[in-house]
Amino acid sequence: MANSGLQTLVLEAGGPSYGITGGDLDSRRPSWLDGTNLTRVDVPGLYKSIFASSDNLTCSLNSYGGCTVGGGSAINAGLFFEPPASDYDLYFPAGWKSKDMKNATQRLYSRQPSTNVTSMDGQRYLQSGYYAARKWLVDGMGFKEVDINAQANDKTEVFGHPIFDYASGQRGGPAITYLQSALLKPNFELQTAVQVIRIERNGGKATGVMALTNGVQVFIPISSTGRVVLSSGAIQSPSLLMFSGIGDPSVLSRLQSAGKLSPNLHSCQWINSTAIGAGLFDNPNTFIELEGPSIESYTHSYAAPPPSDEQLYLQSRSGPYTFASETSVFWDTLTRPDGSIAGFQGTIDSSGFGEYTSNQTITLNIYGTSGLKSSGRVVLNSDFLPVPDDKVYYSSPLDGSNIASFIYKIFSGLSSSGLTPLNLSQNSTEEEIEKYITTPSQYALGSVNHWSSSCRIGKCVDMDTTVIGMRNLHVVDASILEPLSVNPQFGVMVAAERASELIMGMLGREMV
Repeated sequence: MANSGLQTLVLEAGGPSYGITGGDLDSRRPSWLDGTNLTRVDVPGLYKSIFASSDNLTCSLNSYGGCTVGGGSAINAGLFFEPPASDYDLYFPAGWKSKDMKNATQRLYSRQPSTNVTSMDGQRYLQSGYYAARKWLVDGMGFKEVDINAQANDKTEVFGHPIFDYASGQRGGPAITYLQSALLKPNFELQTAVQVIRIERNGGKATGVMALTNGVQVFIPISSTGRVVLSSGAIQSPSLLMFSGIGDPSVLSRLQSAGKLSPNLHSCQWINSTAIGAGLFDNPNTFIELEGPSIESYTHSYAAPPPSDEQLYLQSRSGPYTFASETSVFWDTLTRPDGSIAGFQGTIDSSGFGEYTSNQTITLNIYGTSGLKSSGRVVLNSDFLPVPDDKVYYSSPLDGSNIASFIYKIFSGLSSSGLTPLNLSQNSTEEEIEKYITTPSQYALGSVNHWSSSCRIGKCVDMDTTVIGMRNLHVVDASILEPLSVNPQFGVMVAAERASELIMGMLGREMV
């Protein structure tokens, strides 16, 4: 985003693929949506199909985000969980503690609808997995059944219905809420299919951005009082800083030798910082396939939903296609001998995965969350594209041990649910579980694209989100967050609200 005086210009790398911005709708939806203004991204139940085909919705220059208006929020499952206060108080710096985030959180709640009952007829669908999990975790192991966001601070042995940022049976998120308000303002402009290459700067002052549009490089200047805000995500934003001469000097030397830096930028003007791209985090995840006689598996179909479900959705925005497929969610924590805390999250999907797709199979997804010790960094590959290195998952053996102990704990109560794990024996030892979850397979060590933490506050940006060494360049996206106890979307949006407060304060203005 480039801000020139009172004029705000948002540059979006993705094309006009989101339904609200026009474009070729027919190429982005199945035939059963013909005659509507809906694309596959608008229908929550089609979320998995976005990742199963190649139609540029997930390109984002390097396949780690959403290449459409709204970015990752336009293509993800839409899970919308408020981080507990402990995330801010334990891991974030001064100015970003829970007391500092209250107003930002309240503003987000007032702007962004969310619900744990997605169907407009008020019913919950595909609940066989929920009931089995409730019997297992609540009845069998004593987890508390809670309203997740109403009791956001409790993340130890809690269970409940997932909360989604949907509205009226359709996808929600910032493209549906914040963007719509912005588009009504006379001083706001959105340009799509514009790929920012780097920030042009004069020392510590950004002067504009170099961008690629219609295959041509163009310089887009800002005014003498303007600001540039990067919101390209935890993989791409650090890369843009590197291409702007801000980063590890060894990386900058490589970019300069390849002619990738601005010809006007000399090495004496580099801002040397090894914090750029460092601390990259993604939840280490494991899929555990569960089977039971009470389970009724359901797989959302892109091209041919069951006729009754198709009609429910088209006629009243009701039925299974009003949510992405997660039917239940739970959390727990572990306090280590040194007093530090590791967090864990589980979600249960409505269908099986991989080799296990019978009509009585569901998928349990186990994440490690806040307090984990492992992180990697954003690096540039041989083609100068940003990618994660190999340290993101389990570079600290403690993480594998902690997550294995959590799985071992919940497996001890699994028998009461009538569920049987298929790809990991229920009587596995903690050591066997640890080996399974840290060994690459289609069920373990796969990315969940919850990328964050690669431009952390206090290291890469200051408390006001200004890039350290710069005066008018900010980063406001998942890269400034510490690892959270929950899926990152809520936290990212709260961080944007908080950053808005701080940047407006720098300009002598207040949030309204």
